[in-house]
Amino acid sequence: MAASILQSKSVMTKFQVLTEIAAHQPNVRQKEIAQKIGVTPQAVSEYIKELTAEGKIHSDGRVRYRITKEGVEWVLENATELKHYSHMVMEDIISHVSTWAAICDEDFEKGEEVNLVMREGLLYATREETGTSGTAIQDGKAGEDIGVTDLKGYLNMKTESITICKVPRIKKGGSSAVDLERLKPIVETKPYIAAVGTEALISLRKIGKEPVVMFGATDSVIQAAYHGLASVIVVVEDEVSYFLARLETENVSYELIDLTKERWSSGRRPENVLPWKFCITAGSAGFTAILFLLFLLCFYFFYTQFWFSDAVMFF
Repeated sequence: MAASILQSKSVMTKFQVLTEIAAHQPNVRQKEIAQKIGVTPQAVSEYIKELTAEGKIHSDGRVRYRITKEGVEWVLENATELKHYSHMVMEDIISHVSTWAAICDEDFEKGEEVNLVMREGLLYATREETGTSGTAIQDGKAGEDIGVTDLKGYLNMKTESITICKVPRIKKGGSSAVDLERLKPIVETKPYIAAVGTEALISLRKIGKEPVVMFGATDSVIQAAYHGLASVIVVVEDEVSYFLARLETENVSYELIDLTKERWSSGRRPENVLPWKFCITAGSAGFTAILFLLFLLCFYFFYTQFWFSDAVMFF
């Protein structure tokens, strides 16, 4: 299915105009935009009026425009749709006229028809019926790679979700503050493991696991999801927001799990509990003690005064 933005020339042109404004704000020259996207300056002027009325841009003057929050969201939404459409074209359309590399389930001969299936993110050539077939361009032995062309049918690649495990930085305890009992079963159910940060790496090693990838882990797990491979990424806490933003942009579903132990279980003072709070607690105890002493002194004073008065009256 084509991206909706491509179904209307005016919407596509408006998208281009808004993208150019975002790239060159605040000083926007309508003539330059017109030359870049192949329309007249008058058309650009009309599109700018429409974008302003829709709240996607804000005008600070005659040639000063800024993209608004609504404009940014609209650009991102359509850019993501275009990206998914181009991904579909590359993977599903161009595949019919290109050659794909697959792993042989068994021996094949050149010119033989083979069926294709995705398993754990990898493409396999098999004789089992899968609904997607092609022609082998060479001989291939079981376990080796083989080229397949003239693809027929639709290669179903369901986008998997990503499990994100948040762990604390070293100043908050690092791997020592990670609930490893919860991490272990999560990792054991996922075939693709990634780590971001030393604390994340050591947490995995403590449960006997090594990540498949550490550097470029964000792009790696997103591609794994696109290829139908379930994954888990262990991330230090200050990198989580960036990662979530990427997943929202890519429209990939996810589950976020905070693996930080309870506040005092690591035997360390959490960073968000500041020293002055302890001072207040200690100060409150001292103040209570002083009040108690004053009470004793007052009691002693009144008691001695009462005893002295009675003694005088007696004599």
